[in-house]
Amino acid sequence: MSQTVSRATAILRLACGGPRSLADIGDRLGVHRTTALRLLHTLAESGLVRRLPDGTWGAGNGLAALAARAGGQFGLRDLAHPHLAALQEKAGHTVHLAALRESTIVYVDKISPPGPARMYARIGRPVPLHTAGVSKAILAHLPPAHADEVLEGWEFTPYTPATLTTRAALDQELRAVRERGWAADEGEFEEFVHCVAVPVRNAFGDVTAAVSLTALCAQADRAALHALLPPVIRCAAAISEQLGYQEDPP
Repeated sequence: MSQTVSRATAILRLACGGPRSLADIGDRLGVHRTTALRLLHTLAESGLVRRLPDGTWGAGNGLAALAARAGGQFGLRDLAHPHLAALQEKAGHTVHLAALRESTIVYVDKISPPGPARMYARIGRPVPLHTAGVSKAILAHLPPAHADEVLEGWEFTPYTPATLTTRAALDQELRAVRERGWAADEGEFEEFVHCVAVPVRNAFGDVTAAVSLTALCAQADRAALHALLPPVIRCAAAISEQLGYQEDPP
């Protein structure tokens, strides 16, 4: 990538994160303000950035229009599948992808290892909200009102001795998920199955999906499954990046 293109890309990422002053942009790019201003004017001509009344620079309407036009090319399942397949091959256990659809969380992809054993989840089916790792990974990061909407009327059926059977118990678990950054199903739907799950973020930083790695307890105990968290985290990060998510610049 040429230096000019690299700098222009960095400016767009900065602008998408919120208005920035010329001095801030120049400092973050490591260039003189005149160089930063020249790049900003070029991007502004295409509507990709705009100068705000207070003199700062933010994302332009042209950038939003391009994102809207391109959005149809980025279906979650199509973008995620290669990363899920790579995770399954590396870890050797079943991989699930679930997504938030308004007030429902559903499974949208699943890759199982060869063999007769098959997990409960089916593509297109709703996720058991109080037991599944993917649902906890999503619910933990939703605005409270949206989480309430998703959980409204939900029955906390006790499937196993480990099942969380009250909203209060689930809320406590969701707080722990937010703190550590990943969720788990510790045999809460089926005693012989457990999983770890990691949230996926969209271009706006919102958690809209989650990836999980699910194993039979007889094939991988808790320690062995938790040891596989790093590739699950990398998989979720790769999918988030494909969806347009960028970490905030330092």
